[in-house]
Amino acid sequence: MALHLVKLCVGAESVADLADWIERRLAERRRQKLPAEHIHVTRMVPKRAEELLDGGSLYWVIHGVVQVRQRLVAVRPVIDRAGTRRCHLVLDPELVATAPQPRAPFQGWRYLKEADAPHDLAALGAAAGLPPHLAQELRTLGLL
Repeated sequence: MALHLVKLCVGAESVADLADWIERRLAERRRQKLPAEHIHVTRMVPKRAEELLDGGSLYWVIHGVVQVRQRLVAVRPVIDRAGTRRCHLVLDPELVATAPQPRAPFQGWRYLKEADAPHDLAALGAAAGLPPHLAQELRTLGLL
């Protein structure tokens, strides 16, 4: 059973905004002749990296709601130019829309068990084509 991470997506106003940011970062890496990897830098290195890499994803919280995930490709401990330990979370650039799941604010990242992770919208059938906020409203009303 996969283990996941959940993290606040600070600065993104929407999933589309996150997608644009990822594409800009990948384009910049290509211009710099670096591998076209989507890397998210964190302060702490997950101690359960093996479990995360066994099918895990990073679930993004945008405006207080988990809305999308990215598959984790690698977890790389690094030391930055200032000599500070960091972690590069290498992510698949593809964004997978999820069923909306409200989340209270928190700092850093948290582990997320498979059983607690929101389902992919595509797996929910009827909700797949709906904007996340509308799918959540329909679920709240018991109509989905």
